[in-house]
Amino acid sequence: MLFLVRHAESIENATKYTGLYEDPRPWTGPAAHALSRDVVGLTPRGFLQCLWLREALRELAGPEPAVRTSQYRRALDTAALALPGLPFEVTALLNEQHYGAATYMTKRELFATYPEGTQDRQTRKHLWTPPGAGGESLARGVMRRATAFVEGLPVARGADVVAFTHHTAILALRAVLESRPVTELVEEARVRKTPNAAVLVYEQAGGLFHARGTVRPDC
Repeated sequence: MLFLVRHAESIENATKYTGLYEDPRPWTGPAAHALSRDVVGLTPRGFLQCLWLREALRELAGPEPAVRTSQYRRALDTAALALPGLPFEVTALLNEQHYGAATYMTKRELFATYPEGTQDRQTRKHLWTPPGAGGESLARGVMRRATAFVEGLPVARGADVVAFTHHTAILALRAVLESRPVTELVEEARVRKTPNAAVLVYEQAGGLFHARGTVRPDC
């Protein structure tokens, strides 16, 4: 079994466009990305969601699943609080999409600074490659990482795996696991994103993964 977990609620989730997104942005692109990766942690609600995850994952995945997590603090903290005492493997394959020089830019500032990417960002978001070092598109960069992660899973050897990751990475992972176009999943996410701390359950049978539902937090 594979359990995909979106990290618990972070400061960025709770204060989007009122906290870290200032116009003009007070940080450079690299500094903004480092802030997102290394500093942004969980809200009090996020900590409560981790306590909920502790009980939910114990029932779903048993006492000793293999644990994977992204390199971002909000995912690391979620893993440590939800599955205390278990070792986990940190992998860049589960990282959030890298927004490069556009990290924490408002749309107004982004389009004014990098007008050449405006059309892709507005109408072909999955193809949009953020400007600057490290910027990666969902359709190529994130999908490539998601494919590599799924191909390297030990699930075929009978191990249950819990993977702590992010919204955009989950879109790519779902596209790979469910053999669905990522564009279809992007459209669905416009209506409803995967909630923070939700658990997506997959079972492997006959060499294929089958979605078995989503368990959502009650807090």
